[in-house]
Amino acid sequence: MFDKILIANRGEIALRVIRACREMGIHSVAVHSTADADAMHVRMADESVCIGPPPGTDSYLSIPSIISACEITGAQAIHPGYGFLSENARFVQIVEDHGLTFIGPSAEHIRMMGDKITAKETMKALGVPCVPGSEGGVPDLETARKLAQDIGYPVIIKATAGGGGRGMKLAKTPEDLERAFQTARSEAKAAFGNDEVYIEKYLTKPRHIEIQVFGDGQGRAVHLGERDCSLQRRHQKVLEEAPGPVIDAETRARIGKTCADAVARINYSGAGTIEFLYEDGEFYFIEMNTRLQVEHPVTEAIFGVDLVREQIRVAEGRPLSFDQDDLQLNGHAIEVRINAERLPTFSPCPGKITAYHAPGGLGVRMDSALYDGYSIPPYYDSLIGKLIVHGRDRGEALARLDRALGELIVDGIDTTAPLFRALLLEPDIQRGDYNIHWLERWLEAGPEL
Repeated sequence: MFDKILIANRGEIALRVIRACREMGIHSVAVHSTADADAMHVRMADESVCIGPPPGTDSYLSIPSIISACEITGAQAIHPGYGFLSENARFVQIVEDHGLTFIGPSAEHIRMMGDKITAKETMKALGVPCVPGSEGGVPDLETARKLAQDIGYPVIIKATAGGGGRGMKLAKTPEDLERAFQTARSEAKAAFGNDEVYIEKYLTKPRHIEIQVFGDGQGRAVHLGERDCSLQRRHQKVLEEAPGPVIDAETRARIGKTCADAVARINYSGAGTIEFLYEDGEFYFIEMNTRLQVEHPVTEAIFGVDLVREQIRVAEGRPLSFDQDDLQLNGHAIEVRINAERLPTFSPCPGKITAYHAPGGLGVRMDSALYDGYSIPPYYDSLIGKLIVHGRDRGEALARLDRALGELIVDGIDTTAPLFRALLLEPDIQRGDYNIHWLERWLEAGPEL
C-alpha cells in the first residue's frame, strides 16, 4: 500500500485524486505554481510544495521539480491526472528510474499509443476496426494524391503526433488536397516539432464514441461501456453522456469485448480510453488515450465505481476489484464542461470569483476547484468545473441537468453555462440526434447565447 501520493496536476482533477486518497487513508501531496498558491487543491491536500513560477513549462511540466517534490515529501507514487505530463513516456521512465511508481500505464504503452500511426497499426493487429487510410506517414504531396484517390474523397490529413485538433485538415476534393496537406504539416511542425502526417477517410456524419477500458497489467482487462462525446467545438468536447443514445446493449457488449481483449493482450495497466468514429453501425478506431479522461465521472455514475481508486489499487499491484460480470449499467449520466469563457466568441475570461454556488440534490455532482474570492489565473486551461448529472434514464438526466444549471452561480466572470441552457431547448439534443459536426453548424447559425 502507498502511504503518500503526489498529484502532479492542478484544479478539479487534483481535487478528485486527493478525495480518493483520503477515502483510502493515503496522504496526499499537492504541487503548485506561484500562481496557484491559494488554489483549492493546495488547501485540501495534506502537504503542498511550490514547484515554480506560473507558466506550465516552468512548474507543472517541470520534471526535475516534480521529482524533487517527491524526494522532499517522501511520496512513493505520482498520479498525473490528465493533461500536463499524463501521457509523457519520458516522464514515466524518469519516475521509475527514481524508484517511484507512476499511477498509470507503462512508458512502453504510452509511446505505443502516443504515435497515431503506431497506435493504428497496433490496434489493427489486435482486431480493433480502423478507419481506411495510409499505412504510415505520408512523405510527400504526390504520395498523398495517390492515397487520397485510392481512399476516396473526402479525406482528412492528421499529424501523427497530433492532438486537440492541431495539425488536422480536411480535403473535400482533389483541388483542396495540396493546401490541406501543406497546412497540416506546417501546423504539426509548429505544435509538435514533427511534421509527419497521415491520411484517413473522412466520415461525413459520424458520432464520437469512446470505450472505457481498465487493465491490471497482468493480462486481465474489462470494459466499462461507452461514452458519446460527439458535441464538440474545434475538436474539443463540450458535453459527454453515457451510455451513448444510439448504442444498444448487443453493440456495446461486442465493441466493449473487442477493446477489453485488445488491451488484455498487451498487458495494459490502469485506465485507458479507446476512441472511435461511429457511422452507419460501424466503429473506426482513431486513437487511444492512456490516462484518465476528463469525462470519466459519467462512467463512474452509471457503473457505481471509483476509477481513481481503481487506478491506485492497480498501481499497487493489486487485482481489479471487479469482474466484467460485476459491471451492470444503471441509468444515464451527462457531463457538461463549464469553462471560464465569454460567449459567443469562447474567448478566455479569467478573473476573480465574486460569488459561487454549486448545484446539488439527488443525482447531481459538481467537480470544481472554485470558491468565493478565488482568482482564476490566465495561464492554464479555461476549464473551471464539470457538472455531472445521473438519472434513471436519459430524459430524467436531461431534466436534472436543466435544474442543476439553473442552480449554478458563478459571478465575477463569464462562463459557458448559458450554452448548455440553450442546447437543452434544441429538439435534436433532446432526441440525442447529433454528430461531431452538429455543434459547430449550430453555432454558425448564430443562436442566442
